[in-house]
Amino acid sequence: MVKKVVKKDEDWCRQLTLEQYKVARRGDTEPAFHGKYHDYKEKGVYCCVCCGNRLFNSETKYDSGTGWPSFRAPISGEAVETMPDNSLHMTRTEVRCARCDAHLGHVFDDGPLPEGQRYCMNSIALDFSEKDSVQE
Repeated sequence: MVKKVVKKDEDWCRQLTLEQYKVARRGDTEPAFHGKYHDYKEKGVYCCVCCGNRLFNSETKYDSGTGWPSFRAPISGEAVETMPDNSLHMTRTEVRCARCDAHLGHVFDDGPLPEGQRYCMNSIALDFSEKDSVQE
């Protein structure tokens, strides 16, 4: 079980930029092809911008053509949580950081095999670490 990070809204506002706050804490989405990681190819680990939780290994990243960084799977089953999202008159599955509940993006069932999933994330909700690469 992941130990939760809980902060007051004012604390998140002080820690994050306005854009990071809007996406990670309020569920907004950054524009396609504008995020710093949509076409990023370095080896390492993508972490939560809010709490540093390790989320995705670069080895699972692929070009989905959507304009957002896409991954086949999270680092572990405990890294993220999913929940139904019925906003914007559609049904999707929201992906949140399991440690701090930051909104990361959505997961879809149209990814490459064998997983068949596309974790479509907002770059602004992620930090990247070259030194924190994991082998799976």
